[in-house]
Amino acid sequence: MRNGKQYVESLKDNRTIYIGGERVKDVTTHPAFAGIVNTFSKMYDMSADPANGMTYTTEDGTVANKMFMIPRSREDLAARREAMYKWAEATCGFAGRSPDHVASFLAGFASHPEVFGDRAKYVIDFYKYARDNDLFVTYVIIPPQIDRSKAANEQEEKFLPVGVYEEREDGIVVRGSQMLGTSSAVSNYLFCSCITPLRPGDEDYAISFVVPMDAPGLKLYARPSFAADKPSTFDYPLSTQYDESDSLVVFEDVFIPWEHVFVYKDIEATRAQFHGTPAHVLGNNQAQTRLSAKLKFVIGVARKVTEMNGTDKFPQVQERLGELASQAAMVEGMLMASEYQCSIDKNGVARPNARYLYGVVGMQDTIYSSVIRILRELVGGGVLQVPSSYKEMINPETKDDMRKYIRSSTGAKGEEKVKLFKLAWDIIGSEFGGRHQQYEMFYNGAPFVVKGYSFRNYGYGEPVAIVDRFLASYGLPGNETAKTEKEIEVG
Repeated sequence: MRNGKQYVESLKDNRTIYIGGERVKDVTTHPAFAGIVNTFSKMYDMSADPANGMTYTTEDGTVANKMFMIPRSREDLAARREAMYKWAEATCGFAGRSPDHVASFLAGFASHPEVFGDRAKYVIDFYKYARDNDLFVTYVIIPPQIDRSKAANEQEEKFLPVGVYEEREDGIVVRGSQMLGTSSAVSNYLFCSCITPLRPGDEDYAISFVVPMDAPGLKLYARPSFAADKPSTFDYPLSTQYDESDSLVVFEDVFIPWEHVFVYKDIEATRAQFHGTPAHVLGNNQAQTRLSAKLKFVIGVARKVTEMNGTDKFPQVQERLGELASQAAMVEGMLMASEYQCSIDKNGVARPNARYLYGVVGMQDTIYSSVIRILRELVGGGVLQVPSSYKEMINPETKDDMRKYIRSSTGAKGEEKVKLFKLAWDIIGSEFGGRHQQYEMFYNGAPFVVKGYSFRNYGYGEPVAIVDRFLASYGLPGNETAKTEKEIEVG
């Protein structure tokens, strides 16, 4: 286990990150990244504190962060969720790629090493290395948006998506790019692969590997920062603390030693690592734990806004608040149901029930969009009438007007109302807020992809069998008598 200071020190290396046309000298102090580094640092302090109960004893007798736990029972799933929820609550659910996300994938990989064939040892070794050193691993598993109608090998140039450029005796050289490196700028290692379907001929791109963030030739091009130019945390409380950054990741002939290669030129294994192991279901268990915390926070803001404006007594407002409560309860309930109805697979791993887990994954895009839409309705124009910055609240020339004209029905001071409404704006109106709506809409890919997960994992055999039993219970009048329940089952 490491603390926050150790995490921060681990980022002070020779990693290559560009933003605003310039290379970042120190990611821990740069205005675009300092806020999220500080946030993750606090999270590591939380997990290192024994009082928070976020550690467990591993199969090897070491003490590790519960984010790396391979759950073996329903109780393990609950302990893991409770630990992850503490982190999610600490970031109000707005850190989508916190360290526990890819750690969940690594645990899934290591729990079913047979999927990786003769490379299984390397998977287990790296999992234990990351676990025992409490590393922050992120991933890039989506090829860049160039021509999605073509396979990787059909693009106008080779190695636009990342692929094997050269094979050496001691490893491989990779070239190309991947999106979407969320939080990668402030992580320790990057897991790179492809979760989108590959086709015959794509073998050079059918790989997965890990690489340290300061590897020569690895370059990150970060999107514009939503934190760097903000006047204060009071004005932009979420932007300044939780902007985890997203990056285009470029591999310019990056050397990967064999011990860091998990899958090599194997299309089937590239897919099986996600869905033939518990990796995808454990990763999404973490994601829905985070989403549950996020929705609770957002609807809490909605409730406080209506109380402050005195509108919470209106039936139509209560209806909207009730709708928000239903949305949040549905996510939390499906998460809990997936845990309660878990199954133990052939390797003794407790898997959350896919019917309930992917059922809510399939609705993530619409649920979050609906919650944001209702919050917009409830705050109305109030978020457009906040002072430009905290300085109006302290300037002798303006502070009296702020105190006089910005009031609430609850008797809260103007400062408290401005603070709340600026928070609401950071959720619904700022660039940070817009990014999060887009992020949740495409969290697991395009809508047809996430709905496909729900379709494949629901278990349609059960409802179809119910309909078949009912249809078999009657026939054309005069030609067939209704079958008994026993006859239906036999038939």
